Amino acid sequence: MGAAMLSRTADHLYWMARYIERAENMARMLDVTYRMSLVQNAAQSEAALWVPLLHISDTVEDFHKAYDEVTAHNVIYYIAMDSRNLSSIYNCLRAARENAHAVRVAMSSEMWENINSLWLEFQQMDKKLILDSGLSEFCDWVKSRSHLFRGVTYGTMLRDDGFRFTRLGGFIERADDMARLLDVKYHLLLPSASDVGGAVDYYEWSALLRSASAYEAYLKVYRDAVMPLRVAELLVLRHDMPRSLHACMDELTTILDQLTGDAGRECKRLAGEMHSTLHYGRIEDIYRGGLHEFLEAFLRQNNRLGVEIQRTYLNAPIINEPEKSNVGEVQSQG
Repeated sequence: MGAAMLSRTADHLYWMARYIERAENMARMLDVTYRMSLVQNAAQSEAALWVPLLHISDTVEDFHKAYDEVTAHNVIYYIAMDSRNLSSIYNCLRAARENAHAVRVAMSSEMWENINSLWLEFQQMDKKLILDSGLSEFCDWVKSRSHLFRGVTYGTMLRDDGFRFTRLGGFIERADDMARLLDVKYHLLLPSASDVGGAVDYYEWSALLRSASAYEAYLKVYRDAVMPLRVAELLVLRHDMPRSLHACMDELTTILDQLTGDAGRECKRLAGEMHSTLHYGRIEDIYRGGLHEFLEAFLRQNNRLGVEIQRTYLNAPIINEPEKSNVGEVQSQG
């Protein structure tokens, strides 16, 4: 198998994993926003509550091209089902399945059967029921199927570079989406930037922890009431919290070191720089400089790392975007 073919295979596996992870994280963001909407006076208006979800998915401009008004129904449909939204759960699952189909021989039969049945089940769902009364159940289904796919991948795939690129895509996406999820609660959902660090609705912080599957971990680590500083510490700096930024960078630096060949020196340098900041950082210093600013800087660095991985290893055109990149759309169609 030639280098070009290897590159194409790695590309499809990398983006397959990114799209599965993105679908899960879109479901998490959708679910936490929906739960917050159930709290009386959680926001001054319906639009004020739901528009941050468009900000974290970087789809505000495209949403307004498709809809005249920001309502719960419109945003939920746009994030979950709308084919015009490249990062909708619908498009993520479709693209994941297409990438998997292109490289069926590079994965186990169980992996292919899992991702194919995931797409078939999604197509058969009652979209109206989801929008009317079953949103939380739908989000739980997306999350559980993503967990199942990762479990099948980890349990059946040969530990070669294909496995490493699959894992690489998942953790790059998870780091991006976790930073966005934390940022939307801490910064965008507050009435103004001047309120950062002030009184907050602790129910919302509990909902955020649950959306990251971190509520029980928080209680075990801190044994105290939910406090914003500690939530941020858990999701940013704790290396033993599976979805934290630190844990993601632990995995990314290890995977990049394991990739065969001499290429990737700049990828390893960028990942090492990000890892060092998280490994030696203190949450008090991060707060002092501004958590929102820290997360924005992390998102820029993570996007830069993704572009460098693409440039170094993957057979795909480079698309530079300020934050979330939808690169992979073109090659998933092939």
